[in-house]
Amino acid sequence: MSLLLIVHFACTWMLVGLIWVIQVIVYPQFLRVGVTEFTKLHLAHCWRIGLLIAPLLAVETVSAAGLLYQGHRERALLASIALIPLNWLWTAILQAPIHIKLMQGYDAAVIRRLILSNWPRTLTWTARGVLMIYAVAR
Repeated sequence: MSLLLIVHFACTWMLVGLIWVIQVIVYPQFLRVGVTEFTKLHLAHCWRIGLLIAPLLAVETVSAAGLLYQGHRERALLASIALIPLNWLWTAILQAPIHIKLMQGYDAAVIRRLILSNWPRTLTWTARGVLMIYAVAR
């Protein structure tokens, strides 16, 4: 098994774990924060999660490209890699604008929309992780 495949697998599962923590713990807590504290908390969340997730997304993308360049064409790996752009598009089209709206202040309806609209990303990253298990097992 190549080191690049191991790196990609590990990065994928770090992102799976991270998205589940965000989905199940972080976003629902936004509804429980006081209105006056929300803006600072949300801004801090966006900044800190960005510092954590940006390098992981970079490694995910570069390692995927490297695996394709090396000639990996296993079905599970290709299916997993194909989901990467879906996550990026979903983030750019839906999640980022919601976060920008929340930077203006607490809005319970918008927070609920953030939680609900994040489920497709959560499930997509989870699917990537499962597909990577198959890719590595073969």
